[in-house]
Amino acid sequence: MKSIKSVLVTGGAGYVGAVLVPKLLDKGYRVTVLDLYLYGEDVLDAVKHDPNLQQIKGDIRDRALLEKVIPDTNAVIHLACISNDPSFELNPALGKSINYDAFLSLVEVSRKSKVKRFIYASTSSVYGIKEEANVTEDLVLEPLTDYSKYKALCEEALLREQSSAFTAVVIRPATVCGYSPRLRLDLSVNILTNLAVNTGRITVFGGKQKRPNIHIEDVTDLYVRLLELPDNMIAGKIFNAGYENYQIAELADMVREVVGKEGLEIVVSPTDDNRSYHISSAKIERELGFKPKHTVEEAIKDLHDAFKAGKVPRPMDDIKYYNIKTMLAKKLS
Repeated sequence: MKSIKSVLVTGGAGYVGAVLVPKLLDKGYRVTVLDLYLYGEDVLDAVKHDPNLQQIKGDIRDRALLEKVIPDTNAVIHLACISNDPSFELNPALGKSINYDAFLSLVEVSRKSKVKRFIYASTSSVYGIKEEANVTEDLVLEPLTDYSKYKALCEEALLREQSSAFTAVVIRPATVCGYSPRLRLDLSVNILTNLAVNTGRITVFGGKQKRPNIHIEDVTDLYVRLLELPDNMIAGKIFNAGYENYQIAELADMVREVVGKEGLEIVVSPTDDNRSYHISSAKIERELGFKPKHTVEEAIKDLHDAFKAGKVPRPMDDIKYYNIKTMLAKKLS
């Protein structure tokens, strides 16, 4: 296997990046984070003095910046994006410029700079709504939104560049859940836990929709592992990465059980959002031996503990926990 010593993490100060970067440093990698730091410049304070960490506040759409940063890099873990359907729909042109146009430049500059490995965080929503009990990587993609459409197009663009000198791998993660120093409270498990702990009332819209989930510790462990595996195990491949597929109503019941708040009410309201996703993660276990170690229930408990310990000040009104509110306030363009 080619030696990987330096890693660029785009979006490294985001929800997943804030948990991933310390793990990479702990493994001895030299890590460069490229991020706009929209959600706080203190996200990586716990490791900011590590001599192997370089933090760059910048935009992945800045090709000159990419050409300056990437040549010193052995591997890229690409997390940066407008990160879900509602955020993308705020400004579709902005979403395309970041999620797709900038991606093409990032891949091109990475390949020309002799980056050895490129790990792309796509999304399990590229499948659209499937009737199959097990949604596997070989099914036809039927993205329902521009967000998932451009994620699918990025997968194609990246895998076209796969070569013996440029190992490309695509991960389609389930919805991530659990505590992070850059916490998001606009993801299904995190939303429900926040409501339960801090309002004593959970509102469920619909409830029958399925959401595949993966604990943030598991998905970040996976990205670390993808740097260590031999090229031939991952080159040009696509892997789902999920764990438990639950209906929203089941998640709400689980939150109520874990939080254990007396009189906690679950209110069900109708919805026209019937997006329902469920994925099989059999391939990644079979081919890479990767099996998640953490459950949704643990994610709920971790969040509950963080709220109770005062690690999440003003969870209901601080916009930094909510992507759409922050994007609107900061007028990202």
